[in-house]
Amino acid sequence: MPSMRPSWATTATVVVAGQATHPEILTPALVAVRQSGPAIRRHLLVALLLNLVLLSTLLHLAQLHIDPLAPGNVPFYAAGLVALALRFGLPRTTWRHAAQVSYLSEYLGIFTIVTLMGASASYPVAALTHGYADVTLQAIDEALGFKWLDWYRLVADHPVLQALGTIAYRSIYLTPILLLWSAARSGQHGRAYRFIAGFWVASIITLATFTLMPAVGPFSHLWHEQIHYMPESELWQSGLIPALRAHTVHIVDLGHLRGIVSAPSFHTAAAVLYIVAGWRCPSLRWPVVVMNAAMLLSTPVEGTHYLIDMILGVMVALAALALIRLYERKVIARYHA
Repeated sequence: MPSMRPSWATTATVVVAGQATHPEILTPALVAVRQSGPAIRRHLLVALLLNLVLLSTLLHLAQLHIDPLAPGNVPFYAAGLVALALRFGLPRTTWRHAAQVSYLSEYLGIFTIVTLMGASASYPVAALTHGYADVTLQAIDEALGFKWLDWYRLVADHPVLQALGTIAYRSIYLTPILLLWSAARSGQHGRAYRFIAGFWVASIITLATFTLMPAVGPFSHLWHEQIHYMPESELWQSGLIPALRAHTVHIVDLGHLRGIVSAPSFHTAAAVLYIVAGWRCPSLRWPVVVMNAAMLLSTPVEGTHYLIDMILGVMVALAALALIRLYERKVIARYHA
């Protein structure tokens, strides 16, 4: 059945305290965004609120806090204001892409919150860990025949590989924009929130697994010579994790968050999630596959990860996808029963 919603702006009389006031302009975009979103959206927002409570508890236990007035937070505040303006202001215009951009701003805003909470949570989680699993992780790599030092020397000797690896490793921020824009443009809101929810679940599993095997990574553990090339992830684990455990670090600066989770590799988990989501979008399928295959190849050196870190990252992604499918079968099905 064709949609009965007009493609032009209409008006509705706003009634306040029994008296009619000025008419409200109802643009097609405003009508669209006011419709109730998919159930997974509501459930995800509730889950994120609970996640925020858990994060606050972890920060307290680790004697850490986030300074809301830190200069590094300004870009996030600015981005948040822009996202809110686009989400709630743009639909009141008659621009033909208003609804799509409004939805995209919502998706990206929530995705950014998920990312920031996950990265911030890694600090108190690391502070509450003990020991290091590098000897075990390296032993597993040797059993698998993977030689991290050979990979590092290859990249260190070729500036082109360094540049390509850095670009590929940073593409973790680009692919979600493409995937979420595709969902916003096609009106597939459930698909967008399934993707964000899978990313959130993967971050939870990653942090939970990290508590069992904290590590400083192969660069700190294996390389004891002059550093000829500093990877993207640098050497933060070997300095930051002990400082967090000793409680000599007290502030988590959102503007300078560092990756300190070695195992599992979240870049690997993200790549798998991106490829699975991208495979369902014919126009993005191969660009997403190529970008994330490159990111996977860059991860051992740029992310300073053992091979077993990456294998565990694949398992994290598969577990997250399985949990989202289970959620859809057990919970979402009730709304259609």
